Amino acid sequence: MKLSGLVLVSLGIIALVYGGFSYDRERTVLEVGSIRATATEHHTIPLSPIAGVAAIVGGLVFLVIPRRLLT
Repeated sequence: MKLSGLVLVSLGIIALVYGGFSYDRERTVLEVGSIRATATEHHTIPLSPIAGVAAIVGGLVFLVIPRRLLT
């Protein structure tokens, strides 16, 4: 339970600091014979601050409350 609590607190802090993550995806737009045109799409996935706070609170619950009360 302690490890789960630490992981949740860490993920919650990361979610609050970064606010989301982004990634790039390359896709083929046009392909004619040996000629290929590609486009890079930028995607951003926002993380709600509520989710970060909820993860921190859940992690703290796992860290503070004795194990016998959670099972």
